[in-house]
Amino acid sequence: MNTSTLSGTAPSSTPASRPFAVVTGASSGIGFELARGCAERGYDLLIAADEGEIEQKAQELRAHGTEVRSVQADLSTVEGVEKLFAAAEGRPVDALLANAGHGLGKGFLDQDFEAARHVLDTNVTGTLALLQKVGRQMRERRSGRILITGSIAGYMPGSYQAVYNGSKAFLDSFALALREELKDCGVTVTCLMPGPTETKFFERADLLDTAVGTMKKDDAAMVARQGLEALFSGKPGVVTGLKNKLQVAAATVTPGPALARAHAKQAAPGSAQAAAEAKRKMKTVAGAVGGIALLSAWWLLRGPSARRGHVTV
Repeated sequence: MNTSTLSGTAPSSTPASRPFAVVTGASSGIGFELARGCAERGYDLLIAADEGEIEQKAQELRAHGTEVRSVQADLSTVEGVEKLFAAAEGRPVDALLANAGHGLGKGFLDQDFEAARHVLDTNVTGTLALLQKVGRQMRERRSGRILITGSIAGYMPGSYQAVYNGSKAFLDSFALALREELKDCGVTVTCLMPGPTETKFFERADLLDTAVGTMKKDDAAMVARQGLEALFSGKPGVVTGLKNKLQVAAATVTPGPALARAHAKQAAPGSAQAAAEAKRKMKTVAGAVGGIALLSAWWLLRGPSARRGHVTV
């Protein structure tokens, strides 16, 4: 049974002149930063997550002077989506930021199927259910903004993250399709496509022993900032960060099997150790090359006469 909870100030007490945003997956990481960015822009908020700390985050967001309600609910379920939708109490949603989602590491055949299904239900089914409910109201009013958190993972076959990458490929595609359907309705749809980001994602997905789980990642605040800029500019989407843009560009011209092999090297269980060993070897080689270069430079800088003085005949 779902134990969704609702807390905070009722939307009915908020100033009608203030815009209203719904943000899912807002208890940490990108979702919280998206909610913070909306609060800084003067939006009242309804935030949701499946963790009890969502109310603590609501308290932090209230410091921006806006009204904030929080809902603890499992948005992979119909009950959770209904609970969140009902919490708006009919207030028109000006911006929906559908960010809730999670991943799952290891090979597909080694995963528990219910865990894999929960990824799909959260990332795809629950997201679509909420989008349809809120989107219909926006279309009727001919006004609204929608942000869907996809991922650059949707551009590549996700070996050892196959279900997650597949779900993000769906969302990346779906966002553009929905945008086209709503282009004459006064409603914009924007897809936020980050790369690896410093959040709880990798811990929750059991990826801490992988190369991608231990690599340097993007800052969640930066990702959210670029996502919000794209949302409020009405852009179709944004890939955050130069490195991720280059990776997406490469992925569009690289054969699928090669992408799958490259992803496996980053996401396979135990790949963190292999990556660390490769990095250590590279440092050793770089150090040796650097030493030889310095010795050669010293020898050349001594001049021809000095070098001749050390030649034994």
